[in-house]
Amino acid sequence: MGSEKVGETVIVGNYVEMKPEGKSNGMKSKFSKLFWHGGSVYDAWFSCASNQVAQVLLTLPYSFSQLGMLSGILLQLFYGLLGSWTAYIISILYVEYRTRKEREKVDFRNHVIQWFEVLDGLLGKHWRNVGLAFNCTFLLFGSVIQLIACASNIYYINDNLDKRTWTYIFGACCATTVFIPSFHNYRIWSFLGLLMTTYTAWYLTVASLLHGQVEGVRHSGPTKLVLYFTGATNILYTFGGHAVTVEIMHAMWKPQKFKAIYLMATLYVMTLTLPSAAAVYWAFGDMLLDHSNAFSLLPRTPFRDMAVILMLIHQFITFGFACTPLYFVWEKAIGMHECKSLCKRAAVRLPVVIPIWFLAIIFPFFGPINSTVGSLLVSFTVYIIPALAYIFTFRSATARENAVDQPPKYFGRWVGTFTINVFIVVWVLIVGFGFGGWASMINFIDQIDTFGLFTKCYQCPAPAVAASSPPPSHGLNATAAAPLHHHPFNHTRGL
Repeated sequence: MGSEKVGETVIVGNYVEMKPEGKSNGMKSKFSKLFWHGGSVYDAWFSCASNQVAQVLLTLPYSFSQLGMLSGILLQLFYGLLGSWTAYIISILYVEYRTRKEREKVDFRNHVIQWFEVLDGLLGKHWRNVGLAFNCTFLLFGSVIQLIACASNIYYINDNLDKRTWTYIFGACCATTVFIPSFHNYRIWSFLGLLMTTYTAWYLTVASLLHGQVEGVRHSGPTKLVLYFTGATNILYTFGGHAVTVEIMHAMWKPQKFKAIYLMATLYVMTLTLPSAAAVYWAFGDMLLDHSNAFSLLPRTPFRDMAVILMLIHQFITFGFACTPLYFVWEKAIGMHECKSLCKRAAVRLPVVIPIWFLAIIFPFFGPINSTVGSLLVSFTVYIIPALAYIFTFRSATARENAVDQPPKYFGRWVGTFTINVFIVVWVLIVGFGFGGWASMINFIDQIDTFGLFTKCYQCPAPAVAASSPPPSHGLNATAAAPLHHHPFNHTRGL
């Protein structure tokens, strides 16, 4: 049987670990283990880091123009810590749920545990239903955002087709993720994805510094509350990528080692997001208010084209990250989750892609849609619900006494942990959902008023202007052409 078995159960303390059984035999098994079948701590770190910093890397300079330099930097640090904490809380709840179930002799080797099942097992069906609704809606729009980003980016290499047509094309390409069985199989993709975003981040940083500040550059942000909270919720969205935490943990051989992984991933991500956003904002200032994609202001060079291509590949990977949990939910709903045939599972997954494709065509608002999703969905999905679930799971003395993971002393034990969770709930509810929801919805409605639903080419230049643009430059520090004027869609309203 050797390499054919999925795993063996090994009791370690109170927790049941899943370890690979047998040794790899033959080139096929070795190749599969190296590139395809991951489950280590390093795989989880690459998955978290790669999934966290996707197309949002290109919209953070836009957020800095809304927030100002200081607020942009401080909010990245603040929400990075909040996101790491709630990812830690989710990991504790996962371990608690899985331990309880495995004490009841439940075997998860052919079943992927998901967040709504954790809530169901710990708190009941009402929590499950709320968690399922928020999680699925967030992942649905997370996948939509990746499709929108693909169309937005490829347009800066090839504008012979409008962005809506590119959305059709990339929707078909991203549908191929139905053939990736689970998060075990993202090993090579996660590694490559992080390399791609690392290149792109440092390209944005270096190219902006070499380009220098445009003539008459202004850094006036923040100027209006609606812009300030729109930018803040985009950063909330940036560090709220842990809606797939449970699935990533379940793909690990030793899931209880996940606790600090998300924090380590966040620290690395900040080495990409802070320099790139700050450098682009320093170079272009308030011009970013009309250019939600950072690529649009940098001159076309081979380096920029490479960054665009790498981001397109990475967005395909991130689409898979966001959509795979939706595939699991759909499989479970129709009774196909434990089917052994990859082709059958791929076929039944295809209907999940269709509404994503459709929504990306209706709302192609690259940038503003991030803030809207962040305030209305991310705020609950990965901040408020996990923090409240932890409090209610361990509200009784008996539950705290029998908890698999006791809070460490440096967090203040139970009192300190509960206090941090209450603070997160209150802060995100008022600032993220309340003010952020108000601001992002105003901005989102403004996009609809200005461009309309089903717009063919969001933020594209008028043909006459495009035709008169000078030829592209060929060097990393070439001078950018004068930015194309767009509708003043988000910063001229008197609010």
